[in-house]
Amino acid sequence: MLFGKKQKLRKMENARLFQHLEEQKQKLDSGKQLIERSIDPSEEVIYHMKVTEVIYSFLLREARERRASKDELR
Repeated sequence: MLFGKKQKLRKMENARLFQHLEEQKQKLDSGKQLIERSIDPSEEVIYHMKVTEVIYSFLLREARERRASKDELR
């Protein structure tokens, strides 16, 4: 019984992790497009882009460490 709750909790947290990953990926892609379209991007835009990239990398590493996959969520 205890293992069922643990599996359910793990599945919910993995789903939340993938949701955050998708959000950060979208922010990263839009930031890259903004920088590519800009003639002279401001330092603030570049800074936010780097922060988003670091967060995205962290979330990817976390998913790898958990050995989580989207296939398990179904």
